[in-house]
Amino acid sequence: MTPGDEHDYGESARNDQGHEYGGTRLRLPENDPYGGARRGGRSSSRSLVTVVGVVVLLIAAIAFANRGGDDSPSTSASGGTADKPNTSSTAASGTKPVESKTGGIPSGFAHTQQGAQSAAANYAVALGSTGMFQKDSRHDLVDTVYTTAAAAKLRTAMDQAYSADFLAKMGLDAEGKAPEGNTFVSRVVPVGTTAQTYSDSTAKVAVWYLGLIGMSGTTSTDPVTSSWKTWTFDLAWTDGDWKIADDQQQDGPAPVPGDDSAATSDEISKAIEEYGGFTYAR
Repeated sequence: MTPGDEHDYGESARNDQGHEYGGTRLRLPENDPYGGARRGGRSSSRSLVTVVGVVVLLIAAIAFANRGGDDSPSTSASGGTADKPNTSSTAASGTKPVESKTGGIPSGFAHTQQGAQSAAANYAVALGSTGMFQKDSRHDLVDTVYTTAAAAKLRTAMDQAYSADFLAKMGLDAEGKAPEGNTFVSRVVPVGTTAQTYSDSTAKVAVWYLGLIGMSGTTSTDPVTSSWKTWTFDLAWTDGDWKIADDQQQDGPAPVPGDDSAATSDEISKAIEEYGGFTYAR
């Protein structure tokens, strides 16, 4: 079960991280790209001047391509005016994160589309945390982020999903605690949000996120792995805040894995202890 997969109710959604993924790489020549053997002084000087000239031209071209603040319209090959890229979908809004919390979870979100997106991102983080694996904290989380009606339906179902057998498969005891000397990791890291629909009373917000889950420790047989998912929340404005009325998840979109070397269990445990989470605002 990856972070946030609670509604799969026991179905394992772990991704196999052991495959090697190929990618296009630019391999530079191992020999001298500028002609091999050294030549006389004057030829070397001319070659150096040529190389420097090429570098200068490249720098100038890059600077020209990336220049900002030019208000003149760009012209396409057909002579028309081309539209500039619209960055509003990814630009920060400048809205400050909420300062109030309920049960340790951010609350008091703005009654706006941005407030709904901020609520969805923060609720994804809460529902993907290790607190979901312990009964008391799970009940508090569910009661805080869901509507009263939705929480009443989910509480018993989630208790059944987080059974002692399931917890044991995750390396946890019946109380949801990790063995001594091990660190259980479960985190959701939102990458972006989008409001699919919005009104004053309801909103549908999708959260694209990276999930981390596993046991970090020298005796662990379930190392921490990552997965990419999209979590969509149906939100309702109730009691002066956004609450979850329903939610669903789907896999991806997942980027091609990089060539990063896997960290040791000690490094992962240290990072989890040292790096806290964020309060998210659109």
